[in-house]
Amino acid sequence: MITLDLTLPDTRYPIHIGQQLLGRADLLLPHIKHKKVALISNTTVAPLYLANLRQALENQGINVIPIVLPDGEDFKTWETLNQIFDALLQHRCERNTTLIALGGGVIGDMVGFAAACYQRGAPFIQIPTTLLAQVDSSVGGKTAINHPLGKNMIGVFYQPRVVVADMDLLDSLPERELSAGLAEVIKYGLLGNLAFLGWLEQNMEALRAKDKQALSYAVQTSCAMKADIVSQDEKEHGVRALLNLGHTFGHAIEAGLGFGTWLHGEAVGAGMLLAAETSRLLGNLSEADVQRVKAILEQAGLPTISPDLGVATWLELMSHDKKVSDGEIRFVLLQTLGQAQVATVPQDVLQQVLTGRFISKA
Repeated sequence: MITLDLTLPDTRYPIHIGQQLLGRADLLLPHIKHKKVALISNTTVAPLYLANLRQALENQGINVIPIVLPDGEDFKTWETLNQIFDALLQHRCERNTTLIALGGGVIGDMVGFAAACYQRGAPFIQIPTTLLAQVDSSVGGKTAINHPLGKNMIGVFYQPRVVVADMDLLDSLPERELSAGLAEVIKYGLLGNLAFLGWLEQNMEALRAKDKQALSYAVQTSCAMKADIVSQDEKEHGVRALLNLGHTFGHAIEAGLGFGTWLHGEAVGAGMLLAAETSRLLGNLSEADVQRVKAILEQAGLPTISPDLGVATWLELMSHDKKVSDGEIRFVLLQTLGQAQVATVPQDVLQQVLTGRFISKA
């Protein structure tokens, strides 16, 4: 097991990465101050892992309240969030009841948001069960639900007490979900670690075959980079915005097609290629750079052609992005491979990208 520490002005918490961690109650007990926890999962993950974790906690004298939610991005809503609150209230959970998120990014985001709101703040723990959640959404304290007009538009920054990333939980991950997680891994290479990008190009086959050593290295490297960025900018006033590479385009794809049609990582992958193409048209990347981005996305099994939403719809959806400032859409673009910036894009360039070679012609 490897342990990373994320240090912020007001808190500090460990990120444990390894194998056979799910039953390790000793990793959780230091962060559970009350003998009652709410263990929140979904209909896909709960049958696989909830009983194991519940038993490990109950063996330590913890009263476990299981809460199982429907699975899918389209359930990341107020209605589903209220199911958590209903259960907490029905079981007379107090402010010091710890909420444990056992699932992917949707569960982690919703449980974190519920914890932040319940009695004005209850502790919570992240146990991510997807690659995407392990390398990205479980770390850094972003919590949210979706709105029909935009993804993650309603939420707060609220940090977990501990993150436990067990590589063994990825054994049950479908191939499509694994590829979606690889999009966020690739992002870290494109943002600032070209050596890691090269390693990914050489080891993509092992990652897609769920080689534990390769996955562990990818998760460690991604989490270390994210922890470093979040420690500099917890509330996304500066450098943390760079972690949204591909997300302005990607969130528009998700909302435009209907949440859940494309997985988040699939939309982000296609969005990163559109960001690379935008960067080329602005004179920052070469054609070879764009093709390198396209090639590694294809290696990871990710889509490289975005749906044709229509320019007007693209612009409308992207205008709800959280990086919009003074009414202008701001994008994370690449100055070079390994170096990013937040910038606005001239309308004619955006028009070219949204009607160009990486947009579906079907």
